[in-house]
Amino acid sequence: MVQTEFTKCQKCGREISRGDGLTFGAQILCEECYIKATHRIQTCDPLAVRSAQRFRKTSGLEATEGLTELQRAIYEFIKSRGKVTGVELFTEFHLSPQELENQIAILRHCELVKGQKEGDKVYLTLF
Repeated sequence: MVQTEFTKCQKCGREISRGDGLTFGAQILCEECYIKATHRIQTCDPLAVRSAQRFRKTSGLEATEGLTELQRAIYEFIKSRGKVTGVELFTEFHLSPQELENQIAILRHCELVKGQKEGDKVYLTLF
């Protein structure tokens, strides 16, 4: 009988077979954590903005059409307040910082939400 050695993902703590761990820097990660760490969506990405604009235009999508429920909720929350901080969004939606960053990046690529600096704070507002 072959015994499989296990280790834990150094990010989420999930038990994984030693051979299934992926190295990211000095960490051994499970596949899910590795993908999250290496495939972050960039907020300021002109090519992504152009791609999103073309897709939305050719698909006939306007305003919040084509967004997920979460993206629509974030958009509506910002719309209702006029401007919000990332902390306000984090408190309202209980997302991980990376997931919140990804959702904001998608809304930015669709040119629905943008960042605006006032003093030492950055607010998210509608385009």
